[in-house]
Amino acid sequence: MIGEINSMKNLPTQALLFDLDGTLVDNMMVHHRAWQRKLKELGLDYSLERVKAEIHGVNLEILKNLFGDRFTPEEREQIAWDKEAAYRDIFAADFAANIVPGALDFIRQAHAAGIPMAIGTAGPKENAEFVVENLGIGHLMGHLVHSGMVSRGKPDPEVFQQGADALGVDLKDCIIFEDSVTGAKAANNAGCPVVVLTTTHDEPEFTELEVADFRPDFRGLKIEKTGQEFRLFLD
Repeated sequence: MIGEINSMKNLPTQALLFDLDGTLVDNMMVHHRAWQRKLKELGLDYSLERVKAEIHGVNLEILKNLFGDRFTPEEREQIAWDKEAAYRDIFAADFAANIVPGALDFIRQAHAAGIPMAIGTAGPKENAEFVVENLGIGHLMGHLVHSGMVSRGKPDPEVFQQGADALGVDLKDCIIFEDSVTGAKAANNAGCPVVVLTTTHDEPEFTELEVADFRPDFRGLKIEKTGQEFRLFLD
């Protein structure tokens, strides 16, 4: 299957589904900087390299692992909220520089071709809406699914299933754009071709997965309508 997909010059599709963080915006370093700022306020003076190496996962779980029972569940919720507010504050100052090259041109091209599109992100509502608003693509997307709308996170494909359902297409007929191993697993679990942006992970990390194409960014991608279907050209 993977060899067959990789040999194709183009892929048929009925819709495009996009992850957000790391896919349309190269923002993981912004998250690291926000964590570094918040942890310092809490008495942990981590270097940025240590944050990158050790701080991963769901905010509430990170805080529980770092601080045990020092904070109540309500306090952890507030700290997590403050961290995300810090992320948006840091990101707003230099947003344009972190847009993945070619992303906006490709989305506009796809919209002009008439293909349905949606976003499925593991990020919270506030962050998702912040990024979409700053990208200026809300009117081009048929739907936005964030973490507060799903009961099962990636690698479960629920976030993408909701996007496909909202667009009125079968999930298996969509192409998914992702940057993470977990997101690519979600695409595999959905039975969808996945195009991986290598903004966050290197190709060898995906060796156990089926990946239609690896790309550093969106430049060079084309979408065209042929008859009743769309085709994504990977050259």
